[in-house]
Amino acid sequence: MTLQHVSNLRDALRAAGYDGWIQPRADEFQGEYVPASAARLAWLTGFSGSAGLAVVLMDKAAVFSDGRYTIQLKEELDLTVFEAHHMISNPPNEWVAKSLAKGAVLAYDPWLLTEAEVERFAAAAVKAGGTIAAADRNLIDEIWLNRPPAPVAPIHPHPLEFSGIGSAIKRRDIAEQLAKQSIDSALLTQPDGIAWILNVRGADVEHTPLPLSFAILNSDATIEWFVNPEKVDAKTKEWVGEEVEIKNINSFAEELRKFSGKRILVSEAGPAAAVTIIKAAGADIVRGKDPTALPKAIKNPSEIAGARTAHKRDAIAVIRFLHWLSSEGQTGKVGEIEASDRLESYRRELDLFRDLSFPTISGAGANGAIIHYRATQNSERKLERGSLYLTDSGGQFIDGTTDITRTVAIGSPSEEMRKAYTLVLQGHLAVSGARFPKGTTGTQLDTLARAPLWTAGWDFDHGTGHGVGSYLSVHEGPHRISKASSDVALAPGMILSNEPGYYRTDSFGIRIENLLLVVPLEIPGGERDTLGFETLTLAPYDRRLINVSMLSIAEREAVNLYHERVCAALAPSLTENDAEWLIAATAPL
Repeated sequence: MTLQHVSNLRDALRAAGYDGWIQPRADEFQGEYVPASAARLAWLTGFSGSAGLAVVLMDKAAVFSDGRYTIQLKEELDLTVFEAHHMISNPPNEWVAKSLAKGAVLAYDPWLLTEAEVERFAAAAVKAGGTIAAADRNLIDEIWLNRPPAPVAPIHPHPLEFSGIGSAIKRRDIAEQLAKQSIDSALLTQPDGIAWILNVRGADVEHTPLPLSFAILNSDATIEWFVNPEKVDAKTKEWVGEEVEIKNINSFAEELRKFSGKRILVSEAGPAAAVTIIKAAGADIVRGKDPTALPKAIKNPSEIAGARTAHKRDAIAVIRFLHWLSSEGQTGKVGEIEASDRLESYRRELDLFRDLSFPTISGAGANGAIIHYRATQNSERKLERGSLYLTDSGGQFIDGTTDITRTVAIGSPSEEMRKAYTLVLQGHLAVSGARFPKGTTGTQLDTLARAPLWTAGWDFDHGTGHGVGSYLSVHEGPHRISKASSDVALAPGMILSNEPGYYRTDSFGIRIENLLLVVPLEIPGGERDTLGFETLTLAPYDRRLINVSMLSIAEREAVNLYHERVCAALAPSLTENDAEWLIAATAPL
């Protein structure tokens, strides 16, 4: 089927006078998750990862993704049709510079690429002796038979009990900043930022309660909200208020033409098409970051309280699952899908649960080494004795978003497994126990997570931590812990993950993940404002996988204190059997 899809695309390209096509994973909203109607990369290539891009030329084609999907790319692609590449070591623009024929025209949908991406491809095409062209229509949409319809899920209010701050206050605070810079309006293209500033939620994509929309925030704190009107009922209209003018999303491109002579803030994440239209209208474009991103990342007291209660509630499901895994999961009869279904069933019994926060990663044995693995009937393995099982999962609760990874021994682990697990644990503990001065970025902390693994000549090919939203995206910027450079300082109220790992291809995968809240610390005699972390996640590590002899006294104490806290917080809320298991699982090392 993939070969036929590529063949049909090449026919469409010839008919339109083009020689190639760029197809990213993103839709026009540039989010991590896309609705079925916008899953063009998956339809074209068969690759189902959450990050990637394809380039199809007349004589060759390639798909690019990051280190999380190195193995998955090769497993899901038809390698007789597509080359598989790591987008960092072999970026798609460099591949274009080497592969595009002289005089060839490489087309793209300008709503699906950012301006920076277009500029990189344009430079690559020139280097190859060709050009790029913005298509006036998406050619894949023309050949995609039985394409799913665009989502029309209803939008609903997100109550102040959980959002903490009213939309009018959020809009006013950001509008004041715009006015101080003599900026007339800010173009908002990120649906999670729009959902946050309007205190609304939706269900247009899986696992993230987003209404897909665009917005324009004006310096007088009014908003023009471009959304499918079918999604907005009378209750939601009343909720957002009279200062929010609801407009049909189909009019968005035309409305952008009205900014002649205005100063407009445009973030780097916006679609290139929008930037082109605003430029053509004669607006003065101010480059900057999405003004909702940082205030959204710094959680207010209501959101922090919700995060704590959501994690405590979520821990009940996780502990029930780990208890079940300690008996039924050790038989060698349980498969990856049965295990993930069991965990999901426990979560669905919890109060305020609305959805998983992402598709559960349930990887046994060698599948655990596939960083963003998703079990299917064809790929799943049994949880076999003598192996490791990795589960990365989370929940969307009205009061918070959770994300946790635990690696569990099935049967008796090997000493090599215990060594690897302990090195990962040491990096995990180093991050969670870090103290750092105000102004520190996640990049500066990333080495803490990797240093123990580096002593063994090992590493992991993904970031150490990502931001997490409040009943929003489980992967949220602008903060992170990563090798990649960042100029965003960690600030009190930010929530982010702490998830170092180690992956041995065709053997096993290890990852340990807790969510952390950035908090201020009082240090006697300290001379600078100092920050640290409060661990929100409450679930035991697998004691059988810890080589205690490798731990320092401080590391051993850190594990014991964490386990003591987990047990004290949760044992009273568990059944007698689950509580007994937890007491044993959190016994001092």
